[in-house]
Formats: sequence, structure tokens, C-alpha cells
Amino acid sequence: MTKATMTIREMCDAYSVTPRTLRFYEAKELLFPIREGLKRLFTNSDRARLKLILRGKRFGFSLEEIRQLLDLYEIGDQQHTQIARTIDIARNRLSDMVAQRDELNAAIEDLRQQMLWGEKIIASLNTPNKAAE
Repeated sequence: MTKATMTIREMCDAYSVTPRTLRFYEAKELLFPIREGLKRLFTNSDRARLKLILRGKRFGFSLEEIRQLLDLYEIGDQQHTQIARTIDIARNRLSDMVAQRDELNAAIEDLRQQMLWGEKIIASLNTPNKAAE
């Protein structure tokens, strides 16, 4: 059974984030914990939102994109708009990630070739010159 609310420490432990991170997301209006004096209590809704925030960040979504997607949950169309918009953002992000991967693969191959060239140069410098004998 899940607790109705969690403290900031419990949230940090459960989701491997820092208190500063949770306060930052609260300041950016991504999380809305219950305030009891200086104490913050996070609800099931906050936990679900944090999971989506962390997943979105992992995929490279901007915080503004994440905020907009979270806000779409509230419009009451069984999440149709939210899911459709998420797919649009994800499709664009995936395209960017594939392009970045391709660029990285090309750079890796170029670096390997440069290293092989350098190793051949070193080997030729270390080989005694047959003509000098």
C-alpha cells in the first residue's frame, strides 16, 4: 500500500533526486506539494508527475515541454491531447537523438582512423632505417 503523502526526504530516497531538485521543480510549477509550515508533503499526483518529469528529462525534453505536457493531463479528454502531443515531441526528439548518434559514430570512426595513422607513424619512426645500415 502506498502512503498518501511523502516527505521531501522520502521523495529524494525513492526517486534518487536531491531536495534542491524537488524545490526547483516546485518553483517551476511542475510539482505542487502540500505545505505545512516549512514542511512539504508530496501526494500520489506529485509522485506521478515526478516520474514523468524524470522520464522526460532522460529523453531530452525541455522543462517547458514537460510542463506543457503535464498541464494537458487536466483538460479532461482521457489524455488524448496529452498523449498525442507527447508523441509529437518524442518523434522530434528521437530524430534529433538519431542524428546525434550518427554524428557521434562518424566522429568515433574518424578518431579511430587518426589513431591508426598515428600508430603507423610511430611504428615507422621506431623501425631502424634499412638504408642507413
